[in-house]
Amino acid sequence: MGVLPCHYLPWGLILVSMRILSWNVNGIRAVEKRDFVPWVREESADFLCIQETKARPAQLSEDLLHPRDKEGNPYFSYWASAKKAGYSGVALYCKKEPLELKPLGISEFDDEGRVLQADFKDFVLICAYFPNSQDAGARLGYKLGFCAAILELCDRLVSRGRHLVLCGDYNIAHTPIDLARPKENEGNAGYLPEERAWMDAFTGAGYIDTFRHFHEGEPNHYSWWSYRMNARERNVGWRIDYHCVDRSFLPQISGTGIRSEVQGSDHCPVELDLKGQLSW
Repeated sequence: MGVLPCHYLPWGLILVSMRILSWNVNGIRAVEKRDFVPWVREESADFLCIQETKARPAQLSEDLLHPRDKEGNPYFSYWASAKKAGYSGVALYCKKEPLELKPLGISEFDDEGRVLQADFKDFVLICAYFPNSQDAGARLGYKLGFCAAILELCDRLVSRGRHLVLCGDYNIAHTPIDLARPKENEGNAGYLPEERAWMDAFTGAGYIDTFRHFHEGEPNHYSWWSYRMNARERNVGWRIDYHCVDRSFLPQISGTGIRSEVQGSDHCPVELDLKGQLSW
């Protein structure tokens, strides 16, 4: 399962470390041409959540369907594609098969391939691509409906005693520190008052923005940049890609990161590092 240093314990468990990477690739067939498959192999993450695949599995190469890790082992891959061709979609690569895999279960969102939830022994991994509210809030109602459904899902899992990791492109910059030019963007999609209010409610319900937990108050950390005006080179960006966890799972998190050095999309990958005791 991609175990990094392991230490045997007397009662038959091991301490393990695992990595979860999440990346909006803005078209998985496009990013394949930019050394995506070698990057996956080199990273050898235990889990890789992909958003905005813009493709169906039948359109993909074997290298995309089953890339390999450093040891040459193929990943399991799972896909939720939109009915509309070349639009939206999420995917999950993992070294271990989930116990159960399913979409959100709400047709208006599943028709756009917005969610995959993978049930593992110790936590549920949710890969989500939140809708863009679009100019003048044209899809704000749809976006907020999706947000409400995600919060309901998370609350339901926690009420059943499950831990969760909700990762993906939320399409929301939560606070002024999460984008380079907050004043100029107060009326723009991704920073609308209603979107930020939902993030307030979500984090207020006990879900932890893991990056801010480890990097509280630190500015200039972004995961998306416009293709215009050399925004990435000037680091004029937004932090809209997250790993959030339920509060009781926080002790299992050892660190987070934003991989701004990784090219290939207008987003960069974000990383979550896990530690803990798992059954051997």
